[in-house]
Amino acid sequence: MAQTPYETHSALMSGMADRLGADLDEAELRGAITPGIRNDMVLKCTGCTHPEDCRQVLEAKSDFNEPPIYCRNGEALVELANDLKTG
Repeated sequence: MAQTPYETHSALMSGMADRLGADLDEAELRGAITPGIRNDMVLKCTGCTHPEDCRQVLEAKSDFNEPPIYCRNGEALVELANDLKTG
């Protein structure tokens, strides 16, 4: 069965978060983000026009410090990763 766009983008966003060092589950447990904020981030991702580029970047790199310029959640994910490191 094919994934819905929401499921596809949820996986892409989770992959991007992982590569940037932002553990979304840990962030929720610490109260850094709520489930609603996480959902909003996925919805923001569904508006991206570069999902195939994103998928290719995620397949090619195990981790990186900066998200691709087109990432709609890039800034928030980098900030979250930094918060989790210092928090």
